[in-house]
Amino acid sequence: MSERVQKVNLKEKAEKISTYWDPKIIGRVNQMMAKIARIKGTFTWHHHEKEDELFYVIDGEMIIELKDQQIHLKPGEMVIIPQGVEHRPVAETDCLILMFELETTLNTGNVVNEYTQSDLEEI
Repeated sequence: MSERVQKVNLKEKAEKISTYWDPKIIGRVNQMMAKIARIKGTFTWHHHEKEDELFYVIDGEMIIELKDQQIHLKPGEMVIIPQGVEHRPVAETDCLILMFELETTLNTGNVVNEYTQSDLEEI
């Protein structure tokens, strides 16, 4: 039983990521996935019909743009975007984030475009 219990080093996992907006699975909790991603630039506006989304900043800074406000996040800060809320992540410089999402969550939500990642790699 204890062989399934493993420590995860986020910095080591981050070193394996060389592209932006390409989330990697680093763990699973029930029907949830823990994902890590490097982001830079402006993502697409989207929402998730049935899933909430948690963003936690590990390194760097990011902004979550909503239709009526901007949420600035620094290392150690997080935000939960409720289902149905239109949002767009933005990072002016390299930013490393941790996300917790249901396994059914498509990273671009209701939009399919060049950012859409449907077959995520587990690292």
